[in-house]
Amino acid sequence: MKTLKILLFIFISIHVFAQKARPRELGIKIGVLPTGLLNAITDVPGVQVGHFTIHNGTDDHTGATAILPISGNIFQDKLPAAIFVGNGYGKLAGYTQVEELGSLETPILLTNTLSVSKGMDALVDYTFGFAENKDVMSVNGVVGETNDGGLNDIRKRLLTAENMKQAIANAKAGKVAEGNVGAGAGTVCLGFKGGIGTSSRILPKTLGGYTVGVLVQSNFGGVLQVAGVPVGEELGVHKFKKLLKDYGEDGSCMMVVITDAPLTAKNLKRLAARAMLGLARTGGIASNGSGDYVISVSTATSVRMNDANNEMLRESKELKSGNLDVIFEAVIEATEEAIINSLFAAETVTGYKGYKVEALPVAETLQILKKYGRLN
Repeated sequence: MKTLKILLFIFISIHVFAQKARPRELGIKIGVLPTGLLNAITDVPGVQVGHFTIHNGTDDHTGATAILPISGNIFQDKLPAAIFVGNGYGKLAGYTQVEELGSLETPILLTNTLSVSKGMDALVDYTFGFAENKDVMSVNGVVGETNDGGLNDIRKRLLTAENMKQAIANAKAGKVAEGNVGAGAGTVCLGFKGGIGTSSRILPKTLGGYTVGVLVQSNFGGVLQVAGVPVGEELGVHKFKKLLKDYGEDGSCMMVVITDAPLTAKNLKRLAARAMLGLARTGGIASNGSGDYVISVSTATSVRMNDANNEMLRESKELKSGNLDVIFEAVIEATEEAIINSLFAAETVTGYKGYKVEALPVAETLQILKKYGRLN
């Protein structure tokens, strides 16, 4: 009987997840550019995403999300990268070396505020696991965070380096789980349950046919807008309702942008800055207590920073700055949609000390969009 109950629970969980429609499937169109096949960061060839999630009773709702831009030994095949700081109230590890050298040498981990050090341990172990790194004595792991201390008993510091490594091991191409998973298990966004969200855009063939993918860990405040419609105001749920008495402090947004367009660090930073415009379109305001960071990476082979050879000079071929406008539009749209996807995928959670955060009421939201003529 116990086994039957467990199997029934698993079946129901899978059934519910399968029924959770994404905004586009419900007739909500964001932006003018086409999405990739999966409408996910994994539409960029080679990108893999993995989660490790803890949902235990009411007190524990946390996890980690790993993003692998390429497979194999990133340390020996470094990728051009940049980080843009929208609002710096956060604990993003690895920022200064990316800023200095313009390169990424590990996977990217997202987790909660007090687990960043465990993420660093995991990335060091991961890097040391490659035989060709046997002489490596310095690893610049990149670990981002948001604070899930409202729904999660964050002071327990439940997550371990092994949990972080499990997120990396779970990374795969294809469909990306969204909502209350991984680093989004305990997050709150724009007054509703937040989480992991992802989206992508494909450039026209005449402009290179490149893919831009975005993954977010949404955990910030403001007044929700969906496709330009003031949904938060219409629902009466937003940061400024009752002078902040409805819910707690803002807790940040991590945005990861990956593209196969050949860009080096300078233009990747310009690309990263535009992701903040996507956050603004959803009603986010980069508030005082919010750590809003964008990590931007190119996987194009023509700009990689391979350390495996002993050649003195490096050649690269990158897009001219004058050709970036459509990529800027792509990242703005994909960031906006990734955040909205995180809200539509999330589910209501009753957490630490009975703190309850409701999921976005999808049916009511659709009615509001219909009222404004924004539902296709």
